[in-house]
Amino acid sequence: MLINNRENHSNFAHWLENNIPEGLAVFTLPDAHRKRMRTSNGIERPIQQELKRRTSKVRVFPNVDALERLSTAVLVEIDEKWETETKAYIKWESTDE
Repeated sequence: MLINNRENHSNFAHWLENNIPEGLAVFTLPDAHRKRMRTSNGIERPIQQELKRRTSKVRVFPNVDALERLSTAVLVEIDEKWETETKAYIKWESTDE
């Protein structure tokens, strides 16, 4: 039955074979790094909150381009802030030794 399912869903089976190792790569990291890298919530939450804060003041956008311009400006601002940030998100020096 497993072979039959593989034939019926060959695209999905091929995708799994290629992507599962990448998805599990986080488990090869040291514990201190894995805690930071296992999820992107720490990055996504501030972005989503800032986008919500900025777009809620506008309420109605005249067109999709206006929304894209504001969103892009917010993302560029966040990126520039992260580039100049002196506090490291991950300390690459291992403390597990």
